[in-house]
Amino acid sequence: VNSVLDYWLLGLAMMLVIEGMIPFVLPELWRETFRKLVTLSDGQLRFVGITAMLAGLLLLYWIK
Repeated sequence: VNSVLDYWLLGLAMMLVIEGMIPFVLPELWRETFRKLVTLSDGQLRFVGITAMLAGLLLLYWIK
C-alpha cells in the first residue's frame, strides 16, 4: 500500500513540475491560453478535460 502512495505522490510531483514550467518559461503564452480557456463553454471545457484524462490513461497503459 505504501508503494502505491509513493507512486501517486511521485506522479503528482511530476505533474506540478511540468505544469509550473510553462508559466515560468512562457508567462505570456500561459496567460493568453487562460484568456482563451475562460471563453469556452462548459461542454468545450469538459471535452478538454476528458481528452486530457484519456491521454493520461493511455500514457499510463503504455508505460505499464
